[in-house]
Amino acid sequence: MELLVASAIGIMTAAGLYLVLRLRTFPVILGISLLTYAVNVFLFASGRLTVGASPVLRDDVTVYTDPLPQALVLTAIVISFGMTAVVVMIGLGAFLGSNDDHVDDQPEEGKP
Repeated sequence: MELLVASAIGIMTAAGLYLVLRLRTFPVILGISLLTYAVNVFLFASGRLTVGASPVLRDDVTVYTDPLPQALVLTAIVISFGMTAVVVMIGLGAFLGSNDDHVDDQPEEGKP
């Protein structure tokens, strides 16, 4: 189980970094989203992956999972959703202002 989760985190991180290094706006936004998903899975896995364990400590429960990573992931999801909306609006404004969705400021060959 740990190998599967670690592999998924690694693949999402690699794909996110690849997309962030692209020169178009939409792949950069998708790459940032993939990186936030990878960080969320990493935070969630840091609380030990236990199946069927209660997140709340009670008298009759002997095995429970740590609720702090779950709260951190929930907060990170809300923040990443808001930041993705902001980045999409900034990218849309840049595209509508210049009719080009390149991330860098360098003009293409043959264009002034």
